[in-house]
Amino acid sequence: MPAIIAVICLMLFQSPSPQLSPAFDRYFAAETMRVDYFHTGGRKSGETLSLDRVVNDGPWAGSRTQLVDATNLGKYLVEVRDKSSGTLVYSRGFASIYGEWETTAEVKTTGRTFHESVRFPWPKQPVAVTIHTRQADSSFAPIWATEIDPAARFVNRAALAQPAGRVWSVIENGPPSRKVDLLVLSEGYTMAEMTKFHADVARLVDALFAEEPFKSRRRDFNVRAIDLPSQQSGVNRPNAGVFRRTRLSAEYNIFDSERYVLTLDNRALRDAASAAPYEFIEILVNEQTYGGGGIFNDHATAAVDSAFAGYVFVHEFGHHFAALADEYYTSDVAYETGAARKPEPWEPNVTALHDPAALKWQDLVTPGTPLPTPWDKEAFEKHTAAIQERRREIRKRNAPETEMDALFREQQNWDEKFLAAMKYSAAVGAFEGASYEAHGLYRPEADCIMFTRDPVGFCRVCRRAISRVIDLYSK
Repeated sequence: MPAIIAVICLMLFQSPSPQLSPAFDRYFAAETMRVDYFHTGGRKSGETLSLDRVVNDGPWAGSRTQLVDATNLGKYLVEVRDKSSGTLVYSRGFASIYGEWETTAEVKTTGRTFHESVRFPWPKQPVAVTIHTRQADSSFAPIWATEIDPAARFVNRAALAQPAGRVWSVIENGPPSRKVDLLVLSEGYTMAEMTKFHADVARLVDALFAEEPFKSRRRDFNVRAIDLPSQQSGVNRPNAGVFRRTRLSAEYNIFDSERYVLTLDNRALRDAASAAPYEFIEILVNEQTYGGGGIFNDHATAAVDSAFAGYVFVHEFGHHFAALADEYYTSDVAYETGAARKPEPWEPNVTALHDPAALKWQDLVTPGTPLPTPWDKEAFEKHTAAIQERRREIRKRNAPETEMDALFREQQNWDEKFLAAMKYSAAVGAFEGASYEAHGLYRPEADCIMFTRDPVGFCRVCRRAISRVIDLYSK
């Protein structure tokens, strides 16, 4: 029988439970184990996971003291247990592209498979790896498990012989095990454009560390980059009739959203990234068309030549790094919305406010602020609806990107003044309208970088959520 086996009987799984992180050297070696698998579902058939391969993903860059994740973030949770004792030796919450696709209308009529990975320190002894999915009541339930013997012939212990591209340092503050390690990858840059990539990295990384709490916690980060030259400049934009084959296969039009940019080629992404220590990945897309994307503990993207590239880089990194939800709700999205009752979101910056007394950011609420918090919602929605209609018309004409940039500047000027002029504009409360829902979901403040493109930075709830994740990887 193979040393890697799928565990069929779910009743044998152990439920997630918090505990102190174990001693690293007792259970782990200094390398990274990457478990690649296929995530399949759709057509009301339910989701299934199946093993692809287990490989060496290079030196372990993560914390050696914060091995068990107590943040309770993510739609999914991976747990690694020592097989002989059942001890929980590693866990991390995460989200996935499959998990987002599951919320689109397509899932009702079409089946799809996505490639995914989980990474953890290389175990010294056999381990049981379990992936859990979050339920409507916010608890986790197991959906798949496999046992892995690191000495088995089915486990590929060889690191990649040749890196995909040149690795270089942007910010170096200490050993990877004691820092948050961010990796920036080029996509759609030719060899002749690598100087541009380096300048784009410097510009956008500076934009990230200009925002709190990243600014104050800069010394807790290392940033590295990898040059991955493409044959042609730019990336795939099927909605515009522009087609490219690039190193990481990043593309616009994810879930048929004109601005949504991700890569669905997880293996190419992970193999390229394995050349450097990393925990978080941002792909810089060499395009002018506004766009980007971010998946918690997976990857983020940003188009570098949009007039709002700095905002996109920071906003999408907020999704990827700290599981922050989109707080906007008036833009066109691919997700199905409008459910009568909303379960409490797992993201730290939105709430269904079922019980105002139990609000998850109750300790940050400004004294005297009512919950829910009144704001000029109707006027905001009326103005934004007109902007969105003009935005759709610009995309329909495939107009120059300068038209879209001008529209966004107009919207930004109006939004910033409007949202700053209300009675509770400076308060932390619960403002209805968030996470693509006009009703039933609430955001912490009137304005935030997760709500608009306004230069207001992260709200206080988002800043705290980011700080907690920094702590998880830098201590």
